[in-house]
Amino acid sequence: MTRVTRILAAAMLCGAPAPALAQAPAPAPTASVVVANPTYTTIPLEIDVNKPAAEVWARVGKYCDIAEWLPAVKSCKMLSGVEGEVGSVRSVANEVLVAKTQYSYTYTQTPREVRPYNLYHGTVEVRPVTDKTSKIVYTLMYDNSMLPDDGAREKDKAARTAMFTGAIQNMKTLVESGKPRP
Repeated sequence: MTRVTRILAAAMLCGAPAPALAQAPAPAPTASVVVANPTYTTIPLEIDVNKPAAEVWARVGKYCDIAEWLPAVKSCKMLSGVEGEVGSVRSVANEVLVAKTQYSYTYTQTPREVRPYNLYHGTVEVRPVTDKTSKIVYTLMYDNSMLPDDGAREKDKAARTAMFTGAIQNMKTLVESGKPRP
C-alpha cells in the first residue's frame, strides 16, 4: 500500500471524504418519510366463534388466508420468505410478518419513498375461551396525523373499522360453516 493510499484509507475511516469522492455530485435529496408529530390510533376488534382456537387458527391463520376473508384482497402470494415465517413478505401491500405465536401473527407495511410512513401494523389473534369456543381479535395501529383534520381522521377510522369488522365476520363464517359470506 502506498503512502497516499494509506493516508486516504485512514482519512475515510475517520469520516473524512476522499478527495475524489468529495468532488462527486451529491445525490439528490429525497423527501423524508418521517412524520414530525405522529398521532397513533388503534382499532381493536373481536368476535366470538363457536369453534376451538386450534380449528379457527387452522382455517384462517395462514398469512395468505387474508385473500379469503378480506374482500378488498383479491389474491395473496408470498413475495419472499416462507408462508408463516417471521420476515416473510406477502403481496398484500408488501406486508412483512414481524411476529407470530401459536395463534397469532403481526404484520407491518413498509415505508414508501413517496408518502409519509404511518407505521401501519395489524395483529390477527385467536384466543381460546373454552375448549369448544374462541375469540378472533384483530387489532390495527397506525399514525393518522397526515390526514388533514379530525373529520378526515374519523372518516378514515370508520372506514377501516367497517372493512375489518367485515373481515372478522368473514373469518367467523368460514370457520363455523366452511364457506365465506356471500
